[in-house]
Amino acid sequence: MCKNIYRPMLTKIISIFDETKDTRTLRLEFCDQAEKDAFSFKAGQFGLYSAFGSGEAVFCISSSPTKKGYIECTFKKIGKVTASLRNLDIGDVVGFRGAYGNHFPIDNLKGKNLLFIGGGIGLAPLRSLIDNVLDLRSEFAKVTILCGARSISDFIYKDQIKEWEGRSDLTLVKTVDAVANSQEESEWKMATSGHATGGRIGLIPKILSEMNPNLTDTLAIVCGPPIMIKFTLQELEKLGLPAARIITTLENRMKCGFGKCGRCNIGPIYICKEGPVFTAEELKNLPASDF
Repeated sequence: MCKNIYRPMLTKIISIFDETKDTRTLRLEFCDQAEKDAFSFKAGQFGLYSAFGSGEAVFCISSSPTKKGYIECTFKKIGKVTASLRNLDIGDVVGFRGAYGNHFPIDNLKGKNLLFIGGGIGLAPLRSLIDNVLDLRSEFAKVTILCGARSISDFIYKDQIKEWEGRSDLTLVKTVDAVANSQEESEWKMATSGHATGGRIGLIPKILSEMNPNLTDTLAIVCGPPIMIKFTLQELEKLGLPAARIITTLENRMKCGFGKCGRCNIGPIYICKEGPVFTAEELKNLPASDF
């Protein structure tokens, strides 16, 4: 019999992490041992997660391929499926189809300086690659992480950011769009942890311009809301980084995951197959009317 390509594998929730008031991370373990042993993925790939009775939703795999035995997904509660997933508890079953799409070209990053730039929940796909890189730290040169959020409370992966701050083998800069009051501003700017200095205030492109990083032999990986990506790519090019050395991700309404339903195409390109990872140079070749 032919395998049903739409049939999800069954996974069990083994941990739940509340990142913000509306964002949650689920750690999932495959119920079938053979599927667990056979499953593999690469940083940047995504899956379709089923809340049975409600439907499927697309999220990246936010854990690293180097973390074996489980996968993680991070999502905001914004609709029927995400609301149903948020109502699940440890031990409940989630369907999973994947891994789909292309991936970050980690082999091409080896030996290079890496500049990670993540905004909001866009830190989720970056986290998969960052952890992958840090678990193989000796294979890469300088690592810099610039991460931002609307407010201090909107940061996801707060505990992990603290871990990154404490590492001497990377540089971390964090920024918020705005603070609530002068006291919060003072605390945010003065806060230090490990090898990181206090937080910045301002949109990511502005902070990137102020950092004025040395981009020699550097590749930048950018994930976040579309408007943030747009202006960050422009700033990187102003700073002299060629579009071919800027990597980002696209979002589109992906339903099937393998180019059958035609929901996610931009001109001739299917985001679920040729993406979601693209270079800024590749984006320039997409139809102007669609992107």
